[in-house]
Amino acid sequence: MGKWSLEGARTLLFVPGDRPDRFAGAVASGADAVIIDLEDGVAPENKAEARCAAARWLDAAGQAVVRINSDWAGQEADLAVLRHCQGVRGVMVPKSQHADALAELHHVWGDVPLIALVETAVGVLGSVEIARAPGVLRLALGHVDLAADLGSAEDDAAMLLARSTLVIASRAAGIAGPIDSVTRDLDASEVTTDATRRARALGFTGKLCLNPRQVDAVRLGLLPTENEISWARGIIEAGTSGAVRSGTHMVDGPVLERARRILAQAGC
Repeated sequence: MGKWSLEGARTLLFVPGDRPDRFAGAVASGADAVIIDLEDGVAPENKAEARCAAARWLDAAGQAVVRINSDWAGQEADLAVLRHCQGVRGVMVPKSQHADALAELHHVWGDVPLIALVETAVGVLGSVEIARAPGVLRLALGHVDLAADLGSAEDDAAMLLARSTLVIASRAAGIAGPIDSVTRDLDASEVTTDATRRARALGFTGKLCLNPRQVDAVRLGLLPTENEISWARGIIEAGTSGAVRSGTHMVDGPVLERARRILAQAGC
Protein backbone atom coordinates (compact mmCIF):
# COMPACT_ATOMS: atom_id res chain seq x y z
CA MET A 1 0.00 0.00 0.00
CA GLY A 2 2.98 2.30 -0.31
CA LYS A 3 2.96 5.15 2.17
CA TRP A 4 -0.56 4.29 3.24
CA SER A 5 -1.33 2.72 6.59
CA LEU A 6 -5.06 2.65 7.12
CA GLU A 7 -4.60 0.67 10.30
CA GLY A 8 -2.73 3.58 11.87
CA ALA A 9 -4.51 6.45 10.10
CA ARG A 10 -5.59 9.16 12.54
CA THR A 11 -6.99 11.82 10.22
CA LEU A 12 -9.35 10.68 7.46
CA LEU A 13 -10.73 13.41 5.21
CA PHE A 14 -13.92 13.13 3.14
CA VAL A 15 -14.11 14.68 -0.32
CA PRO A 16 -17.27 14.47 -2.47
CA GLY A 17 -16.88 12.16 -5.45
CA ASP A 18 -18.47 14.65 -7.81
CA ARG A 19 -15.86 17.30 -6.95
CA PRO A 20 -12.69 16.00 -8.61
CA ASP A 21 -11.31 19.55 -8.47
CA ARG A 22 -10.95 18.97 -4.71
CA PHE A 23 -9.18 15.60 -4.81
CA ALA A 24 -5.63 16.97 -5.03
CA GLY A 25 -6.37 19.55 -2.34
CA ALA A 26 -7.59 16.81 -0.01
CA VAL A 27 -4.31 14.96 -0.48
CA ALA A 28 -2.34 18.18 0.08
CA SER A 29 -4.15 18.73 3.40
CA GLY A 30 -1.80 16.25 5.04
CA ALA A 31 -4.60 13.92 6.10
CA ASP A 32 -3.44 10.36 6.71
CA ALA A 33 -6.15 9.10 4.37
CA VAL A 34 -8.52 10.65 1.85
CA ILE A 35 -12.03 9.20 1.51
CA ILE A 36 -13.78 9.80 -1.81
CA ASP A 37 -17.45 9.88 -0.87
CA LEU A 38 -19.96 8.31 -3.25
CA GLU A 39 -22.74 8.17 -0.66
CA ASP A 40 -24.18 11.01 1.44
CA GLY A 41 -21.85 13.65 0.01
CA VAL A 42 -23.23 13.19 -3.52
CA ALA A 43 -26.73 14.01 -4.77
CA PRO A 44 -28.56 11.04 -6.36
CA GLU A 45 -28.48 12.60 -9.82
CA ASN A 46 -24.68 12.96 -9.59
CA LYS A 47 -23.83 9.40 -8.48
CA ALA A 48 -22.78 8.14 -11.93
CA GLU A 49 -20.66 11.23 -12.52
CA ALA A 50 -19.00 10.78 -9.12
CA ARG A 51 -18.09 7.15 -9.85
CA CYS A 52 -16.51 8.04 -13.15
CA ALA A 53 -14.60 10.99 -11.68
CA ALA A 54 -13.28 8.82 -8.86
CA ALA A 55 -12.26 6.06 -11.29
CA ARG A 56 -10.38 8.46 -13.54
CA TRP A 57 -8.43 9.89 -10.62
CA LEU A 58 -7.73 6.51 -9.01
CA ASP A 59 -6.48 5.15 -12.35
CA ALA A 60 -4.15 8.13 -12.77
CA ALA A 61 -1.99 7.51 -9.70
CA GLY A 62 -4.48 8.87 -7.14
CA GLN A 63 -4.90 6.89 -3.91
CA ALA A 64 -7.93 6.95 -1.63
CA VAL A 65 -10.47 5.06 0.38
CA VAL A 66 -13.89 5.00 -1.29
CA ARG A 67 -17.11 5.29 0.68
CA ILE A 68 -19.53 3.24 -1.36
CA ASN A 69 -23.31 3.51 -1.33
CA SER A 70 -25.44 1.73 1.25
CA ASP A 71 -28.05 0.25 -1.11
CA TRP A 72 -27.36 -2.89 -3.13
CA ALA A 73 -27.94 -1.27 -6.51
CA GLY A 74 -25.57 1.53 -5.65
CA GLN A 75 -22.95 -0.87 -4.34
CA GLU A 76 -23.11 -2.96 -7.50
CA ALA A 77 -22.65 0.15 -9.64
CA ASP A 78 -19.74 1.28 -7.45
CA LEU A 79 -18.12 -2.13 -7.76
CA ALA A 80 -18.55 -2.27 -11.53
CA VAL A 81 -16.77 1.04 -12.04
CA LEU A 82 -14.15 0.99 -9.27
CA ARG A 83 -13.23 -2.61 -8.54
CA HIS A 84 -10.14 -2.69 -10.75
CA CYS A 85 -8.87 0.82 -10.02
CA GLN A 86 -5.31 0.51 -8.71
CA GLY A 87 -5.62 3.49 -6.41
CA VAL A 88 -8.40 2.09 -4.20
CA ARG A 89 -6.74 1.63 -0.82
CA GLY A 90 -9.83 0.81 1.18
CA VAL A 91 -13.61 0.65 1.07
CA MET A 92 -15.76 2.35 3.69
CA VAL A 93 -19.04 0.49 4.06
CA PRO A 94 -21.91 2.70 5.32
CA LYS A 95 -24.76 1.34 7.44
CA SER A 96 -22.69 -1.73 8.36
CA GLN A 97 -24.97 -4.10 10.28
CA HIS A 98 -24.18 -7.73 9.48
CA ALA A 99 -20.90 -9.61 9.36
CA ASP A 100 -22.04 -11.87 6.52
CA ALA A 101 -22.77 -8.89 4.26
CA LEU A 102 -19.28 -7.53 4.95
CA ALA A 103 -17.76 -10.94 4.25
CA GLU A 104 -19.50 -10.94 0.86
CA LEU A 105 -18.17 -7.47 0.08
CA HIS A 106 -14.69 -8.59 1.08
CA HIS A 107 -15.00 -11.50 -1.34
CA VAL A 108 -15.96 -9.35 -4.30
CA TRP A 109 -13.48 -6.52 -3.58
CA GLY A 110 -10.60 -8.93 -2.99
CA ASP A 111 -7.73 -7.82 -0.79
CA VAL A 112 -8.99 -4.24 -0.33
CA PRO A 113 -9.46 -3.59 3.42
CA LEU A 114 -12.87 -2.57 4.72
CA ILE A 115 -13.78 0.18 7.18
CA ALA A 116 -17.16 -0.69 8.67
CA LEU A 117 -19.12 2.49 9.31
CA VAL A 118 -21.56 1.78 12.14
CA GLU A 119 -24.61 4.06 11.94
CA THR A 120 -27.58 2.09 13.28
CA ALA A 121 -28.73 0.42 16.48
CA VAL A 122 -28.40 -2.99 14.79
CA GLY A 123 -24.83 -2.14 13.82
CA VAL A 124 -23.88 -1.07 17.34
CA LEU A 125 -25.30 -4.26 18.88
CA GLY A 126 -23.53 -6.37 16.25
CA SER A 127 -20.24 -4.51 16.39
CA VAL A 128 -18.17 -7.40 17.80
CA GLU A 129 -19.22 -9.69 14.93
CA ILE A 130 -18.74 -6.84 12.44
CA ALA A 131 -15.22 -6.20 13.75
CA ARG A 132 -14.40 -9.88 13.29
CA ALA A 133 -15.79 -10.09 9.75
CA PRO A 134 -13.27 -11.00 7.01
CA GLY A 135 -11.56 -7.95 5.56
CA VAL A 136 -12.65 -5.49 8.25
CA LEU A 137 -9.64 -3.42 9.29
CA ARG A 138 -11.38 -0.88 11.52
CA LEU A 139 -14.74 0.27 12.78
CA ALA A 140 -15.94 3.86 12.41
CA LEU A 141 -18.86 5.67 14.00
CA GLY A 142 -21.47 7.60 12.04
CA HIS A 143 -23.16 9.44 14.88
CA VAL A 144 -25.47 11.66 12.81
CA ASP A 145 -27.23 8.72 11.14
CA LEU A 146 -27.18 6.78 14.41
CA ALA A 147 -28.95 9.62 16.21
CA ALA A 148 -31.57 9.70 13.45
CA ASP A 149 -32.05 5.94 13.77
CA LEU A 150 -32.39 6.14 17.55
CA GLY A 151 -34.44 9.33 17.63
CA SER A 152 -31.86 10.69 20.06
CA ALA A 153 -29.69 13.76 20.38
CA GLU A 154 -26.28 13.81 18.69
CA ASP A 155 -24.38 14.95 21.80
CA ASP A 156 -21.74 13.10 23.80
CA ALA A 157 -24.17 11.81 26.42
CA ALA A 158 -26.47 10.25 23.84
CA MET A 159 -23.56 8.67 21.93
CA LEU A 160 -21.50 7.47 24.91
CA LEU A 161 -22.72 3.87 24.88
CA ALA A 162 -22.25 3.54 21.13
CA ARG A 163 -18.74 4.98 21.25
CA SER A 164 -17.66 2.75 24.13
CA THR A 165 -19.20 -0.29 22.45
CA LEU A 166 -17.13 0.27 19.30
CA VAL A 167 -13.95 0.65 21.34
CA ILE A 168 -14.65 -2.59 23.24
CA ALA A 169 -15.63 -4.44 20.06
CA SER A 170 -12.43 -3.38 18.29
CA ARG A 171 -10.30 -4.51 21.21
CA ALA A 172 -12.16 -7.82 21.53
CA ALA A 173 -11.68 -8.49 17.81
CA GLY A 174 -8.00 -7.61 17.94
CA ILE A 175 -8.19 -4.80 15.38
CA ALA A 176 -7.00 -1.19 15.58
CA GLY A 177 -8.95 1.33 17.62
CA PRO A 178 -12.07 2.79 15.98
CA ILE A 179 -12.46 6.03 14.06
CA ASP A 180 -14.70 8.71 15.53
CA SER A 181 -17.47 10.47 13.64
CA VAL A 182 -17.25 13.90 12.07
CA THR A 183 -17.54 17.22 13.87
CA ARG A 184 -19.95 19.39 11.91
CA ASP A 185 -18.55 22.73 13.10
CA LEU A 186 -16.16 23.57 10.26
CA ASP A 187 -14.91 26.95 11.48
CA ALA A 188 -13.95 26.64 15.15
CA SER A 189 -10.88 24.40 15.29
CA GLU A 190 -10.99 24.25 19.08
CA VAL A 191 -14.42 22.58 18.87
CA THR A 192 -12.94 19.83 16.69
CA THR A 193 -9.89 19.46 18.92
CA ASP A 194 -12.00 19.19 22.07
CA ALA A 195 -14.32 16.64 20.47
CA THR A 196 -11.30 14.62 19.35
CA ARG A 197 -9.81 14.67 22.86
CA ARG A 198 -13.05 13.34 24.32
CA ALA A 199 -13.12 10.54 21.75
CA ARG A 200 -9.46 9.72 22.42
CA ALA A 201 -10.20 9.47 26.14
CA LEU A 202 -12.69 6.70 25.33
CA GLY A 203 -10.17 4.79 23.20
CA PHE A 204 -10.70 6.10 19.67
CA THR A 205 -7.54 6.33 17.58
CA GLY A 206 -8.74 8.33 14.56
CA LYS A 207 -11.40 10.76 13.42
CA LEU A 208 -13.29 11.57 10.24
CA CYS A 209 -12.89 15.11 8.87
CA LEU A 210 -15.25 17.10 6.66
CA ASN A 211 -12.89 19.95 5.78
CA PRO A 212 -9.10 20.27 5.34
CA ARG A 213 -9.13 22.88 8.12
CA GLN A 214 -10.07 20.15 10.58
CA VAL A 215 -7.06 17.92 9.89
CA ASP A 216 -4.58 19.73 12.13
CA ALA A 217 -7.22 20.18 14.84
CA VAL A 218 -7.87 16.42 14.89
CA ARG A 219 -4.18 15.62 14.90
CA LEU A 220 -3.69 17.90 17.91
CA GLY A 221 -6.65 16.34 19.71
CA LEU A 222 -5.23 12.84 19.32
CA LEU A 223 -1.91 13.80 20.93
CA PRO A 224 -1.39 13.52 24.70
CA THR A 225 -1.69 16.81 26.56
CA GLU A 226 1.26 18.42 28.33
CA ASN A 227 -0.22 17.36 31.67
CA GLU A 228 -0.44 13.75 30.50
CA ILE A 229 3.14 13.80 29.26
CA SER A 230 4.37 15.30 32.53
CA TRP A 231 2.49 12.68 34.52
CA ALA A 232 3.81 9.85 32.36
CA ARG A 233 7.40 11.03 32.68
CA GLY A 234 7.03 11.18 36.45
CA ILE A 235 5.74 7.62 36.54
CA ILE A 236 8.54 6.29 34.36
CA GLU A 237 11.19 8.18 36.30
CA ALA A 238 9.89 6.61 39.50
CA GLY A 239 11.03 3.32 37.96
CA THR A 240 9.26 0.46 39.66
CA SER A 241 8.29 -3.06 38.66
CA GLY A 242 5.87 -3.65 41.52
CA ALA A 243 3.02 -1.85 43.26
CA VAL A 244 4.25 1.22 45.13
CA ARG A 245 2.84 4.50 46.37
CA SER A 246 3.65 7.61 44.34
CA GLY A 247 2.30 10.74 46.00
CA THR A 248 -1.33 9.97 46.77
CA HIS A 249 -1.70 7.24 44.13
CA MET A 250 -0.70 3.61 43.71
CA VAL A 251 1.55 2.77 40.78
CA ASP A 252 1.67 -0.77 39.39
CA GLY A 253 2.17 -2.56 36.10
CA PRO A 254 -0.94 -1.28 34.25
CA VAL A 255 -0.16 2.29 35.30
CA LEU A 256 3.39 1.95 33.98
CA GLU A 257 2.06 0.57 30.70
CA ARG A 258 -0.30 3.52 30.33
CA ALA A 259 2.59 5.92 30.98
CA ARG A 260 4.70 4.21 28.32
CA ARG A 261 1.82 4.38 25.84
CA ILE A 262 1.32 8.10 26.43
CA LEU A 263 4.99 8.84 25.87
CA ALA A 264 5.02 6.72 22.73
CA GLN A 265 1.98 8.58 21.37
CA ALA A 266 3.72 11.87 22.11
CA GLY A 267 6.89 10.71 20.37
CA CYS A 268 8.91 11.08 23.57
